Amino acid sequence: MSPADHILVVDDDSEIRALLEEYLSRQDLRVTAVADGPSMEQAMEDGHFDLVVLDVMLPGEDGISLCRKLRLHSNIPVIMLTARGEQGDRIAGLETGADDYLAKPFNPRELLARIKSVLRRARSLPQDLAIEDVRMYRFGDWRLTTATRQLQTADGVAVPLSGAEYRLLGIFLRHPGAVLSRDRLTELLHGREHNPPFDRSLDVQVSRLRQRLRDDGREPGIVRAVRGQGYVFALPVEVEK
Repeated sequence: MSPADHILVVDDDSEIRALLEEYLSRQDLRVTAVADGPSMEQAMEDGHFDLVVLDVMLPGEDGISLCRKLRLHSNIPVIMLTARGEQGDRIAGLETGADDYLAKPFNPRELLARIKSVLRRARSLPQDLAIEDVRMYRFGDWRLTTATRQLQTADGVAVPLSGAEYRLLGIFLRHPGAVLSRDRLTELLHGREHNPPFDRSLDVQVSRLRQRLRDDGREPGIVRAVRGQGYVFALPVEVEK
């Protein structure tokens, strides 16, 4: 991790902001701390950041919504801060594109370790998420236009995709016919090497993507589960560059 790494902390608790500013700054990190979504968006317009520490519970727009909006135009690593025991918040955060989460209350040393880990993984990932080097993907009766992130049926009906669904579909489209393990999919999707214990968010995301693709969950023909191995995108894929 470079001394130049700039961390944006978004938390409405002034004590947590002050604690993290002081602690992370002593670890040779640059730190900017803000209290809400508008301040976060302004800070990101004004400067460059290497990672965002984002609280779920914020006044006005919450952290889940902010992460979802951020993922529409940026792959910057995000660590979510969640209330202890709020598994729904953790899963929702990962589904919207967060790279990791940490439950409150937390030890600043653990947050630092997670920051280092997430930055290291993000920088070591291949560019599998950069699907925009292809203008359009065609598979079965579907086409995905990357400039608009629009998924359409053969008759032109648009099907909305969340940020997480778009990224997951992009991963499958870049690896048609290849069996991708759950760990590999999680790494490509979230920048994490392993799922937390009992974390089923990947399976939920695959299920939701199947629904978007009208892929029968009982006998899927597009995204198939390979028992004991992972998932495979079963349709041939054509690309237009």
